[in-house]
Amino acid sequence: MNKLYSDSSTALDGLIDDGMTLAVGGFGLCGVPENLILAVHATGKTGLTAVSNNAGVDDWGLGMLLRSRQIRKMISSYVGENEFSPQGTLAERMRAGGAGIAGFYTRTGVGTMIAEGKDQREFDGQIYILERGIRADVALVKAWRADTSGNLVYRKTARNFNPVAATCGKVTIAEVEEIVETGTIDPDHVHTPGIYVDRIVLCPNPQKRIEHRMTRSGS
Repeated sequence: MNKLYSDSSTALDGLIDDGMTLAVGGFGLCGVPENLILAVHATGKTGLTAVSNNAGVDDWGLGMLLRSRQIRKMISSYVGENEFSPQGTLAERMRAGGAGIAGFYTRTGVGTMIAEGKDQREFDGQIYILERGIRADVALVKAWRADTSGNLVYRKTARNFNPVAATCGKVTIAEVEEIVETGTIDPDHVHTPGIYVDRIVLCPNPQKRIEHRMTRSGS
């Protein structure tokens, strides 16, 4: 099965439709599948639900889809310096969805607005709330390296939400900086097995955006 696609638009062909749920990797501006997001923007599809740690910035990443009003709903943790959902809970919801787990109980959020309307149970004298697993129609992820079978390797902070996003999509597309032949990557170095990855697109020159540039004058 050939998983390689010539460009981001071709990789998305026939997959994106109005009202879909997209799981998108990235942490801040690190490890964001920027070209796949641009391709989603170009489809003009609307009513999308985006599951991602954050929403990028106004002119880049998922912020573009918010600005164009293509995203109807965000399921995310950190937006505009505000934490809406605990990051660990969001990551576990995505991991659970990918593992076929419908829901799990956690103590995180008990006694806060997060717990409102959710099932609560007591275990060993402690109250826990039910969180549902997340299963997305399409997952968009960014990796450093892939082999032709779709095995992925992430670098540094990009390993944060991309692996769980990759597993929770019914169809997963990986935007990568380098593609090598199957067998080149040491199996012990694979972060996402190729069985989860359906399509791969090469994007060798990604932007290295900085969200908050901090400088100081020399003495």
